[in-house]
Amino acid sequence: MSTPIAKSKLRKAMRARRRELAAACPDAAQRAADHLPLDQLPAFGCFSGYQPQGAELDPGPLLRRLASTGAVLALPSADRADGPLNFRVWNGRDALVPDSFGVPAPPPTAPLVRPDLIVCPLVAFDGSGLRLGQGGGHYDRTIEALRASGSVFVLGLAYAGQQVEAIAAEAHDQRLDAILTESGYMAVSKD
Repeated sequence: MSTPIAKSKLRKAMRARRRELAAACPDAAQRAADHLPLDQLPAFGCFSGYQPQGAELDPGPLLRRLASTGAVLALPSADRADGPLNFRVWNGRDALVPDSFGVPAPPPTAPLVRPDLIVCPLVAFDGSGLRLGQGGGHYDRTIEALRASGSVFVLGLAYAGQQVEAIAAEAHDQRLDAILTESGYMAVSKD
């Protein structure tokens, strides 16, 4: 079991590392999108991306590649601080509005959907599929709720340099199914 202090220190160090990687690899987002093996993904009719915050790897090129399959694009929206995220359809052109955390999201009038595939931001990841997020647990709660009601494939999007040896698992942590970086695609073993 990890401690909040240990995760907080790792989060701070990896945010600084991510800023360095963003400056050093300006083409990382397109390189990552080019590495995605669409034939290794489960079938999906709806997928979710995110609006990058800070130095998060921009999912734009990847979202365009996934949208080219004809699947519906959604973005997460935090309607309340302690709940799971909601996913709302976004056509890529309509104006986004700040959600309860100030993150750009589709307006509350956009249709709610359930994605089959989630492109998930992260601060750090390990080879077992554990991710270190921003610390609020939003994606963990959301993924847990989606998995309880059916299948969902979770793809972490990050710089390769965000990989760490190990992240201590906590009971609420939800593992990624795969990780995509500018260096390649890594499926996570379910063993």
